[in-house]
Amino acid sequence: MRSIWLQAKELAAGTPSDRNRYVDFLRAVSILMVITGHWLVVALHYQDGTLTPGDLLAIQPNTQWLTWLFQVMPIFFIVGGYANAVSLESAHRRAVDYAGWLAARLKRLVTPLLILVLGWALLAAIFYFFGVSGEVTRLASRAALIPTWFLAIYIMVVVLAPATYMAWRRWGFASFWAFAATAAVVDLAFFAADLQWLGWTNYFWVWLAVHHLGYAWRDGRMGGPAQLLGYSALGWLALALLIFAGPYPFAMVGSPDEGLSNTLPPKVTLLMLGIAQFGLLLAIESPMRRALTGTRAWAATVLINSMIMTLYLWHLTVMVIIVALAYLAGGLGLGLEPGSAAWWATRPVWIAVLYAALLPVTLLFSPFERQARGANAAVPTAVRLVGGAALLCLGVALLALFGFGSAPLPMLDIAAFLMVVTGAGISGLLPGFK
Repeated sequence: MRSIWLQAKELAAGTPSDRNRYVDFLRAVSILMVITGHWLVVALHYQDGTLTPGDLLAIQPNTQWLTWLFQVMPIFFIVGGYANAVSLESAHRRAVDYAGWLAARLKRLVTPLLILVLGWALLAAIFYFFGVSGEVTRLASRAALIPTWFLAIYIMVVVLAPATYMAWRRWGFASFWAFAATAAVVDLAFFAADLQWLGWTNYFWVWLAVHHLGYAWRDGRMGGPAQLLGYSALGWLALALLIFAGPYPFAMVGSPDEGLSNTLPPKVTLLMLGIAQFGLLLAIESPMRRALTGTRAWAATVLINSMIMTLYLWHLTVMVIIVALAYLAGGLGLGLEPGSAAWWATRPVWIAVLYAALLPVTLLFSPFERQARGANAAVPTAVRLVGGAALLCLGVALLALFGFGSAPLPMLDIAAFLMVVTGAGISGLLPGFK
């Protein structure tokens, strides 16, 4: 750990003066917020030898307001838009084509994802041969693979980034409003015409609109602090109207309202939340950038960003392992009634234990995340890269929905796993795959 910290300090010291450090800071903070929020809402209860899973948002509905703070995925997509714009500009200056740019982006995103999926495939096989029921395997793997849904859609947003950035450069905010309006029409069809299948397309329209805000930030077109606070106020007002005068649920995470969710599939409420949060955060950009000139704060930001995908992807797997060990130890630490005063008093300990367990796992697997493409590595064609990424994302989405083990269709988990591996191979992300 000391060695990695020293490396982070060296990288921090060599940061170019024109780098927007606040982008990296927001990326790090948003991921840590997501991790902490996931651990907080899990409400497990061990009693008389039985472990009962629960959702804090359903058990204590008055806690749903916390999701307005902990649902920060819109911020991550906005930061992604900024970072992709910078990366595309750099590729243009260096005369790197689409395939070369995409191959490098996929390498950083997909490698840590493959490690997680391969790890759970191995665990599922071990469970099978040791007679663990498919239902237990499914519950454990689904819980652990929840974070992968984000990468399934974010990878496709990255695939489309050159086209969407071109649209932004040509049409500006009109391209943003095109995505936002499409998302609103899809929501209207979802609620008014009961076209729920159409709602799944909002995984693209909502997140592409949010991602576009990162382009606007990069181009300096979001205005000054007063204007940004105005955007934020309008975002909060629109969000309140959609929820209290419209059909949308209050919680910004999960499905505590009888199957209706703002996230599954995404709704325009997430776009409004993103505007509301982003307006506030961008209004304080100048003082935050000054604060990040300090060595320690910036080195810590660099350190977290160097292992950010590993932290995010493994945090629920670590929780599943800790819960399994606690169960085998007679429900150690899981006997408190969720939502009780004693349960809340122990949440800091619960989260501290999980972070302590996550750290060595992250140190073990994060080197894979930091591996760059070789300078002389062959670049697959754009068709292969896009096709492989699409196949991989489909497999990841199926595993996030159904996990390993019992599934609605026979062998669906194996088919999904093969999609992931084949997609990675087609994209040139597996050695020896031609």
